[in-house]
Amino acid sequence: MENNKHLVLIVDDDSDIIDSLNPFLERCGFECESAPNGAIALKHIQVSPPDLIVCDVIMPEMDGREFLRQLRTAKITIPVIMLTQVGTTYEKILTLEEGADDYINKPFDPMELVARIYSVLRRSRLYQPSLTNAWMISAGDLIVNRQRREVYFKGELLHLTRRAFILLEYLITHPDEILSRERLLEMVWGWENVVDTRAVDSRIVELRKALKDQTDEPLFIETIPQQGYRFIHPVKING
Repeated sequence: MENNKHLVLIVDDDSDIIDSLNPFLERCGFECESAPNGAIALKHIQVSPPDLIVCDVIMPEMDGREFLRQLRTAKITIPVIMLTQVGTTYEKILTLEEGADDYINKPFDPMELVARIYSVLRRSRLYQPSLTNAWMISAGDLIVNRQRREVYFKGELLHLTRRAFILLEYLITHPDEILSRERLLEMVWGWENVVDTRAVDSRIVELRKALKDQTDEPLFIETIPQQGYRFIHPVKING
């Protein structure tokens, strides 16, 4: 490419998605290319590697998760945002652990997707390899072992609830990004549970208590009034 526009590859077998999303992203300043499934996308990126991939999960021939697995097995670290209509927490966690950089449900607001694209591109410039591909992440005295699903603070194992661990995992892999309660609710609880945003606040309280984090002078989790939460401590990949 001879310009400074980011190239986005959209992998989806739904022609309506391609026909509407391509011109929209181009109006937002991106270059766009497309592929109807994971097998064709793998061939495509060998010829024209994109800066970011937006990929559906359910597709013929090679679905999004298999495409993602092959991509990461080949040590290709191009950022990937997954699209799907499946809203279960299990599906989201599994996909993120397989190497997706973010996840958004269909139907989605195109502007929300653009915001996610910018956030993922910004993180990919700061952290190599991607935080979402790392098994061990630290922030000062805090260590999150994603493979063993363990959290240590000042050398001591923390006994967090399952939801609190998933919430912390999402926060620390999206540092410096303002995350709304609604987004955290979607990512951590999914659509299979009927809960409101107070559930997010309760787990934030649990995390702050475990990390001895003060609301007025936070070291890790900052409250952004009327917007949500942000993980503010510098993070790094361990191993």
